Amino acid sequence: MHANPSTTGLLAVDDLAIHVGGRALLQGISFQLHAGEALSLVGESGAGKSLLAQAIMGNLPPALRASGAITIDGITTRAEDAASRRALWGRKLALLPQEPTVALNPLQRVAPQLAEVYTLLHGQPQGEAATRAQQELARAGLGQATAHYPWQLSGGMAQRAVAAITLAGGAPVLMVDEPTKGLDNHWRDRTVEVFRSVLQAGGCLLAITHDMAVAQALGGQVIVLRHGQAVEQGAIGKVAAQPQHPFTRQLMDADPARWLPFAAPQTGEPVVQARGISKTYGAQQLFAPMDLQIRSGERVAVQGPSGTGKSTLGNVLLGLLPPDTGSVARSQGLRPHTFQKLYQDPVGSFAPHISLAQSLRDAARLHRCDWKAVQRRLEQLRVPESLLERKPEQVSGGELQRIALARVLVAQPALLFADEPTSRLDPITQQEAMHILLSATQETGAALMLVTHDEHLAAAVATRRIGLKAEPQAGH
Repeated sequence: MHANPSTTGLLAVDDLAIHVGGRALLQGISFQLHAGEALSLVGESGAGKSLLAQAIMGNLPPALRASGAITIDGITTRAEDAASRRALWGRKLALLPQEPTVALNPLQRVAPQLAEVYTLLHGQPQGEAATRAQQELARAGLGQATAHYPWQLSGGMAQRAVAAITLAGGAPVLMVDEPTKGLDNHWRDRTVEVFRSVLQAGGCLLAITHDMAVAQALGGQVIVLRHGQAVEQGAIGKVAAQPQHPFTRQLMDADPARWLPFAAPQTGEPVVQARGISKTYGAQQLFAPMDLQIRSGERVAVQGPSGTGKSTLGNVLLGLLPPDTGSVARSQGLRPHTFQKLYQDPVGSFAPHISLAQSLRDAARLHRCDWKAVQRRLEQLRVPESLLERKPEQVSGGELQRIALARVLVAQPALLFADEPTSRLDPITQQEAMHILLSATQETGAALMLVTHDEHLAAAVATRRIGLKAEPQAGH
């Protein structure tokens, strides 16, 4: 380890590569970030964006090998010398990970997890740290959720909680992995404002995102990754306005804002009917008594701010939760397992200790689906079969979401509740996945309920929308 001149800035990466065995997952990555500068990594799912952040942290899975040099605040280490960078965690270097449920301790309430940062990193007394934690969570719109456990939060709320904990350390080098997925426009913009305040305070930011609007709002530089290599690199304004590489142009053209509306489906008889259903969580009513009917073939978008009960509504219709009032009736004669859910957090929907191949084969056997049909679906979704040898934690969030989509379609659902199903996918893969999802539901006449914060995606896909609103006093 050695000190470099201050000209290297806060974070510099020189010729970083990551290999598994003899195969390169990422190679030839170099950049520098000075105080006040941002860099966004964009590109296809599985291109190595999250691996790059893990390599900088010194937190790569054991089977992977890094090479190159990494400089943090003037201190240079070899990329493979992970232990030397771990000593910087929290104080100099922080990572907001892609999956909030993995980052949070499920056995501890949210507020104490944040208070620990103020106690351990800043030496604040416990009472003072607890008060500060309450204040920061309130600023993140989580004032009513400070006593909740992580599993009691919606996906967007958990995302904001992890962001508050990550930022509390005050590390000058901040890396964020898909920080705005699952957030409505209000909280997406607020999150971008928070990151910009880190830059104004003299920090630097490395942002991994599939949202080009977020990259443009952050400003600074951009690197476009494909197949583990940088195919384009430069100022975000110039790259977005005049992309030079064909893949970058593909990314820009695949933005949902540019999608043409999908053809309207044929609808049939009601699949599910709900009368007077409502659900309350603690002191907050998530949704007031409502009547709802979903017909076969329908495509319904469910929208509303984080924490307003979108996922809960789906769980009630699927029979995973009972309504507090009212009743839910399914169509007669449906096969078992024909009400299916595609989860917002794909990690939580797979058994962690068995291979992805085993999970898919178990689903195929349960639903009497030919394995060759599963293979064809994986091929459509551009999932290499070699990935299935791995466990869920060993693939990217985007790759896991595509595998989850392939698995849920094995069941040939009559009603598919898809909870932010493309939020972890790059625009190109997102467009392909939605085509596959809509084609599959059209073939079988399945009804689709789609939770999304993306107005453009909802406009292109849905035949009607259900809007849920936040109660002002709920703090969400």
